[in-house]
Amino acid sequence: MNRRQQRAFKLLMWIMGLCLACYLVGPPLFWTLNDTLSSVSPSCPPCPCDCSLQPLISIPEGLSNNSILDCMRQDPEVSEEAGKSFTDLLTEELKQKEAEAEEKQRHADILLLESKKIASQYQKEADKCNSGMETCEEARERSDRALQNQMKETALWELRARQRGWKPAPKKAISHF
Repeated sequence: MNRRQQRAFKLLMWIMGLCLACYLVGPPLFWTLNDTLSSVSPSCPPCPCDCSLQPLISIPEGLSNNSILDCMRQDPEVSEEAGKSFTDLLTEELKQKEAEAEEKQRHADILLLESKKIASQYQKEADKCNSGMETCEEARERSDRALQNQMKETALWELRARQRGWKPAPKKAISHF
C-alpha cells in the first residue's frame, strides 16, 4: 500500500468508529434529552379521551375467544383440586410411584421365572444329549474291544493254519468294470 491508500484507510476506519459510537450512544442520549426537555416545558396539554368499554365490532357469543374470562370462572373440579393440601398431593404421587414400582417388580419376577423354566428345559436337553453321547462312547469302546479280540483270534487261527502247512492264495488283481 502506498501512503495515500494508508491515509484513506485510516480515514475510513475513523468514520466507521464514529458511526458506531453514534449508533450505540445516540438513542439513549436522545431519549434522555427528550425527557429532560419535555419535563421542563410541556408541548401540549393532555388529550381528553372518552373511550367506551364496548368494542366497535361485536362478535357473536359462540365465535368469541373469551379464554381470559373462562380462566376467571370458578370450575368445581379446579377448585376441588386446588383445595387439596400439598401433602395430600405428595402422598398421592408417592402411592402412584409405589404402585408403578410394584408392577415393575411383579413383571421382573414373572420374567425371571420364565427364564428359569427355559434354563431348566435347556439343562434337561443337555443332560439327555450328554447321556446319549456317553452311551454312544461306551458302545464304540465295546465294539473296538470286540474288534481287537476278533483280530487276535483271527491271527491265532492263521498262525495255527500256517504251522500245519497252509499257504495263503496269491492275491489276484481285481478288475473293475
